[in-house]
Parts: sequence; C-alpha cells; structure tokens
Amino acid sequence: MTVLSRLEDRMPGRVTVLFLLAAALFAVFMQEAFALGAGSYVTSKYEPGGFVLSASGKSAPLCVSSEDYWGVAHAVKDLQSDIEKVTGAKPELSTDGLASAREMVIAGTIGKSPLIDKLISNKKLDVREIDGKWESFIIKVVTKPFPGVDRALVIVGSDKRGTIYGIYDVSEKIGVSPWHWWADVPPRHLSSLYVKSGTFEEGPPSVKYRGIFLNDEWPDLTNWMIHTYGYAKQSVNPPVPPDVANYGHLFYERVFDLLLRLKADYLWPAMWNNAFNEDDTLNPRLANEYGIVMGTSHQEPMI
Repeated sequence: MTVLSRLEDRMPGRVTVLFLLAAALFAVFMQEAFALGAGSYVTSKYEPGGFVLSASGKSAPLCVSSEDYWGVAHAVKDLQSDIEKVTGAKPELSTDGLASAREMVIAGTIGKSPLIDKLISNKKLDVREIDGKWESFIIKVVTKPFPGVDRALVIVGSDKRGTIYGIYDVSEKIGVSPWHWWADVPPRHLSSLYVKSGTFEEGPPSVKYRGIFLNDEWPDLTNWMIHTYGYAKQSVNPPVPPDVANYGHLFYERVFDLLLRLKADYLWPAMWNNAFNEDDTLNPRLANEYGIVMGTSHQEPMI
C-alpha cells in the first residue's frame, strides 16, 4: 500500500488532498527557512568530542524539570519515544532532578528550569545570544555541567516554544519526520546516534506568527472526523447542538504536534459548523499548554 493510498483511506477526497498539499508546501517552506545554511548535528558515526545519544543498546537518560512548562515536558516524552522508535533503546526520563548517570540530556527553558538556570549562573552555559528573544534555542554539549556528571547534551529555549522547537529539532535530526502520523512516515532505524561537539543555535524566526487554517472542511475532513472521533457531546452550556462533528482535543493534539514539529505557532481552527472553545472544553486548554496561538475566523479578517 502506498503512502497516498493510506492517506486516502484516512482522509478521502480531493479537498483533503489539497489541504495536505498546502500543508506540505508550508512544511517545506518552514524547514528551508529554518535550516538555511545549517547541516545536521546528529550522526550515526562517532566523531571526537561527540555526545553519545544512543549506542550499544542503551540511550542517554533525559532530564526535564517538573517546574518547566507542561508543553516542554510533553515534548521530552515525545523525544523519549522517538529515540526508542529509531534505536530500539528507550531512554530513562527524570523529572525530579538529574538522572543517575555520567552523561545525560537536559532540556529546559530559561527562567523556568532550575537545572538550566543553575548552568547559566555557574557559567557553564552562555545563553546571551537567545535570552529574551522569540522562539529561540541552543543545543550544546556541556562538559562537567554538574558534580558527578561528565557531559550533558543541553537543549535550552528562550521561551516555551523555543525549548519545544529545540526538542523536536533533535527528533527530526535523528530521523523522525514531523509527518510521522499524518502521512505514516516511518522513522529511520539506526543502532547508534551521536551529537557533534559544538553549539547549535536557531532563532528568532523572521516571521513571528506562522501557521495554517482549516478551510472547507465540509464534507471531506468532517466526514473523516465523524468516522474517526464521532460527534461532539451535546451541551446546553456551552451550547453544542446535536450532529456536530467532534473536532475535539484528540484531533487537535495531532494538529498541534505537527505544527510544533514544523516550528509553527498559529492555527485557525475548523469553523464551518464548529466552535473550538465550546465543542470540547479541553481544546483551548491544550492549545495553551502546547503553546499554540489560536485565531478565530480565517475569513474576516483572519483575526
């Protein structure tokens, strides 16, 4: 079965195909814009000074502070899963401080992660190039970051989305496509993963808000929604009438995941016969947790 036939099984119809093509073009634009002049910092062969992300059936543990944003912790869990998909070796995940290891991955946001802030105050990590900037991140191998730790791969963001983008950037570099779910793109399989020595910096983006809108979702996408997720639960307050397709949090989680992996930050939701905030009260909450900025109408005047 081809990728196209699987797409047609999931989201049949020409309108949906056009939607996917438009999104694909957006993805290419975004990836080119962010990757301009930059090569991959991840390799499957060891280089002197490189950080061992995964080798010999073992992956470096991941550390994220419970005090950081929910979206950051969620992205780290995705990275944990992505590393396992590529290497078969699932890394341990620590949310209560450092892992019990000599080498580890530390991800966090300036001003939200005690681990990151301590690295900065101890002059182990220089973040002056991204501090206070919009959606920026640094990926760097740090030697002797803490007592008892030989080296750490540090992913530090200037803000919530900056950190999330940095985490998902690693996921993409190891071989997990942003389209892993929507287009059934399988991850590549490698037994070893190494991060090159050096400092890898990205941001701020030249366009502050970047996103997509769901347009002409009836009938193709809406019929797929009904088939996949059913109807939204009827309600008086908030008002949800019968026979409304369930454009709820299970669907939007998938959309948010794609947007963040593509380094987008804005979404105009389905609005043909739907109300984002009312159809599922988890929708706006999750948008905030993920870090997605929500618009209302994509017609007049795309506010």
